[in-house]
This record gives sequence, structure tokens and C-alpha cells, in this order.
Amino acid sequence: MKKVIGWILLILVIFYIGTSPGPAADIAHSIGDFIAEAFRGIGSFFHQLVT
Repeated sequence: MKKVIGWILLILVIFYIGTSPGPAADIAHSIGDFIAEAFRGIGSFFHQLVT
């Protein structure tokens, strides 16, 4: 059952990207910014621990 739900979600994501590439790109960009900022925060934390 989980595999079927996973495939359905994948198909819906592909459909969304195909029909609305602009908003999908904005979402991907926002997720990338969030991940980059999280890693910057972790790096800053460890830098403060060392110094």
C-alpha cells in the first residue's frame, strides 16, 4: 500500500511540475535556500564551538 501511495504522489508531483513550472521552480528554490541556510547555521555553530 505504501508503494502505491508513493507512486501516486510521484505522479502528482511530476504533473504539477509539468503544468506549473514557474511555481514549482519557486518552491524548489525556497527548499534549496532553506537547506543552505540550515547548513550555514550548523557551520556557524561549530565554528563558534571551536573559537
